Amino acid sequence: MAGRFVRALRRVEPPPRAVDWSILVLVLFEALSGVLSLGAGHPANGALFLFHGIAGLTLVALVGFKLYRVRHRVVDSRLHDGNTAASVLLAVVALAALGTGIAWVSGVEVRLGFWTLLNVHIGFGLLVVPILLVHLRSRFHTPRRADFEGRRRALQYGALLVFGAVASRATETVGALQGTTRRFTGSRPLPPGEGNSAFPVTSWVADDPDPIDTATWSLSVSGLVDRPRTLGVSALDPDEAQSVPRETQSVLLDCTSGWYTEQDWTGVRLGDVLDSADVHSSARWVTVRSVTGFRWSFPIEEAREMLLATHVGGEPLSHGHGAPLRLVAPNRRGFQWVKWIDSVEVRRRRDPAQWLAVLVSGFG
Repeated sequence: MAGRFVRALRRVEPPPRAVDWSILVLVLFEALSGVLSLGAGHPANGALFLFHGIAGLTLVALVGFKLYRVRHRVVDSRLHDGNTAASVLLAVVALAALGTGIAWVSGVEVRLGFWTLLNVHIGFGLLVVPILLVHLRSRFHTPRRADFEGRRRALQYGALLVFGAVASRATETVGALQGTTRRFTGSRPLPPGEGNSAFPVTSWVADDPDPIDTATWSLSVSGLVDRPRTLGVSALDPDEAQSVPRETQSVLLDCTSGWYTEQDWTGVRLGDVLDSADVHSSARWVTVRSVTGFRWSFPIEEAREMLLATHVGGEPLSHGHGAPLRLVAPNRRGFQWVKWIDSVEVRRRRDPAQWLAVLVSGFG
């Protein structure tokens, strides 16, 4: 029986060099799609997460073929060379990335300190790339056309993709049978609750400013506007608002840590604030900036529908949740809901340095 199973696998397994190059392509795809998924919160982006899952499970099969083929070089110390340690490390990290991803989708509940399994999966996934590049320096072999062409090869890759799709569906089913509910992003719902205590305080990278003195704090509105504005708490707080009307919106917050919650957010529409500053017709983007230097840019028409929130669930925002002012950005992931806002800049183009800013903000 075992021999028959092995022979069946052999028929599906592509040639060694094709396996190696397929692993490289899928790892790069998983890394890129994983990074893109961090900012993909709209339901229209659901296909990105679907393909990420299928590619990951297909990668499991290819890594299995690879490990089986090289097992003797690892087990027999006489076959070790100067690159064996890096190769073993790559295998361990890759298996950890795949395993934690599968466990998360299957409904496994494990936390490592403040990290969920999803956080751990992301960390291992990002770590795979540099180790793989080191591995390639010594194990690189130019691909051959013969390894990829022909009807048999097409059937083999078709079978691998079918396996990935079926396995992806199976892990989703396992999670559902355990009662695990997930959005298309992979995030799980928090228990019902309202206000600041209903969801965790999380920060992107090192953002952790001291509490802000609202007596001296103000929001500046600048850039492509005819009337630059400086607005204090009295102009924005719904209990004191004088310049713009307040509004309450029920919006879902989906955090890249793997949870989501829907809350009632109260504040002023960013569009009303922009209108009060007379935006130029040439404006196309709006950059929202935190006191920490963290910032993100949004198309101006989308930004107009966002909320500059001072309250959540009828309570004033706590410091950890972004007081005195945070952005509420529907269909955007949590890290794009900028906290501790102190400025809004209207621009002709997207801020090209925002990705650097989100990595170094809070360290200054």
